[in-house]
Amino acid sequence: MSTLIIHHDDCLKHDPGPGHPEQVRRLAAVMGGLEGLRGLEYLPAPLVTAEQVDRVHTDAYRHWLEAMEPEEGRVPLTEADTLMNPGSLAASARGAGGLCFAVAQVLGGQAPNAFVATRPPGHHSGTDFSMGFCLYNNVAIGARHAQTFEGIEKVAILDFDVHHGNGTQQIFENDPSVLFVSSHQMPLYPGSGAPDETGVGNIHNLPLAPGSGSAALQAAWARVGLPAVDAFAPDLILVSAGFDAHERDPLAQLEARDSDFEWLTREIMSLADSHCDGRLVSILEGGYDLQGLASASRAHVEALSRAG
Repeated sequence: MSTLIIHHDDCLKHDPGPGHPEQVRRLAAVMGGLEGLRGLEYLPAPLVTAEQVDRVHTDAYRHWLEAMEPEEGRVPLTEADTLMNPGSLAASARGAGGLCFAVAQVLGGQAPNAFVATRPPGHHSGTDFSMGFCLYNNVAIGARHAQTFEGIEKVAILDFDVHHGNGTQQIFENDPSVLFVSSHQMPLYPGSGAPDETGVGNIHNLPLAPGSGSAALQAAWARVGLPAVDAFAPDLILVSAGFDAHERDPLAQLEARDSDFEWLTREIMSLADSHCDGRLVSILEGGYDLQGLASASRAHVEALSRAG
């Protein structure tokens, strides 16, 4: 079986404007980075359903987003750099819907694992708010969708984006059935993610100082993050795969390398093999240097494609 790559051209319709880091070309960089890799199957992302969204976001928030999308131009949401244009909702709906579809494919045994190559990202979006370029919280919607499947009770969400996934934490901080582990630069936007933010014992934050580099990143996961997943023994692992910790990225200074993303992916795959028959689905979050995004995405997916 092949690693699934879930994507859709609707994700090119979301355009925050000239000079915005979450640019349309990000997706082309990711897809270009995967060219030539073997063991991949490409499938289109379906649209998320209202039922899937409403397991995570309030009904009022979903309707607010629908009302906010303009017929032309761009409108800011709760932050000036989080914008919508005609097509933004379709793009975000492909991300959330694509992750739900990928989860179903992996849980159904049609693929060993999957990478959802969509945009905009989602991990800053909470139950009733948008921020940080994010509209729907894709990984949270995917986690709740997974829990509708028989035998999937505990879901681990691992987030190695350089920014703390505050929205994901807010959604699950009182839910012991979902583990959230996040490595991120601190101080940095959004200003959350301290080690003492532990939820009901299901939140593990791994803040790293600017310039930490490979050794510190790998040590944080090896000492705290990966053991937390091992102890939790999930039925499914989801990954918020942001590549803005890369040494080339202009929005942060963690100085990670492609080899770090490959190492972490392999370590996560090992835990998936131990606890959930290898079931692992990742989705693109950040990553704002096109060259770094392409090479890091390739390292991540190449590791996934070697499952088994």
